[in-house]
Amino acid sequence: MPQDSPLVSIIVPIYNAQDHIARCLESIRRQTYRNLEILLLNDGSQDVSLQVCQMYAGVDKRILLIDKANSGVAATRNLGLQFATGDYLQFVDADDTLMPNATELLVDRATRSDADLVIAHYNRITPPRPRSEEAEARRPRPPRPDKVQTFGFLLEGPMTKEQFAAGLMQEPASFYYGVMWNKLYRADIVRAHEDVVCAEELDWSEDLYFNLSYIRYAQKFYALSTPVYNYYNTPGSAVHTVLNPVNVVATRATLFNYYKELYEHLGLYEEYKPQIYKYLVAMAES
Repeated sequence: MPQDSPLVSIIVPIYNAQDHIARCLESIRRQTYRNLEILLLNDGSQDVSLQVCQMYAGVDKRILLIDKANSGVAATRNLGLQFATGDYLQFVDADDTLMPNATELLVDRATRSDADLVIAHYNRITPPRPRSEEAEARRPRPPRPDKVQTFGFLLEGPMTKEQFAAGLMQEPASFYYGVMWNKLYRADIVRAHEDVVCAEELDWSEDLYFNLSYIRYAQKFYALSTPVYNYYNTPGSAVHTVLNPVNVVATRATLFNYYKELYEHLGLYEEYKPQIYKYLVAMAES
C-alpha cells in the first residue's frame, strides 16, 4: 500500500455487544487496507464490552478507545466525529462485520472517481431458527447455515448529485440509502458543515438525517456493486426494538421535511413530490 494512502477513520459505537464485538473488531483489524484509525466508543455498556475493547486497544496501536456514559447511538457517533482525524469516514455497528477488502474497495472508488460519497451493496445475514432441545436430543443434525441476501439498488459507476437523488427517490426508506455503514464519506465535508451530524433528538433513523444533510454538500457520487458489509439480522438488535407508534409517525414527519428541503435545494422537488410523499408510508426493504 502506498505510504501516501489516505487515513480512514472507522467509528464503532458499542453498547452491550459482548457477544459480537470481537467478531466485529477482527473484521476491521484484518482489513486489506491498513491505514486505519479505529475509534471504539463504549457507550456505557453494562457487560464486558469495555474489557474486550481494552484488550484490543492494547494490541493494536490503530485503536483509540473512548469510554463514556450512555447517551445513545446518535450522540456516540457524533462524539466519534469529533475525535476522527482521517481523510475519510467509515462506520461499523458493533454486531456486524466488514468484508476483508471493504475499506480498500471504498477508498479505491473514492480516489479514482474523486467521489465525495461511495455507496455499496451489503449482505443481510439471518441466523437459522434454533431447534428445540428435545428435537436436537432426539435426532442430532449438523448446524444449518446462515441465510445470506445481498441488497443494493444502483449499478456500478460514478454519478452526479442529480442521478443519485433520482436513485434515492426509487427507495427512499431503504437501509441501502438510509444507513451509514455501507458508505464512505469525505471527512472535510463533514468538518466544514456543522449540520452534518446524527440527529440526537430522533428515536431512530438518526443516520438517515446525517445522510440527507451530507448529500446537500456532496457533489460527486459512486455506486459500488460489490457488497462490503455484513449486517446481522439478529433478534434483539437495535432494529428489532419495539418503537412507540406515535414516535414513528413523528420521526417520519420530521424526516419528510428533511427530504423536502433537500430536493427543494436541488431544484427537484416538483419532479419527485409523489415519491417524497410516498416516504411517509414506505417501509424499508430490510
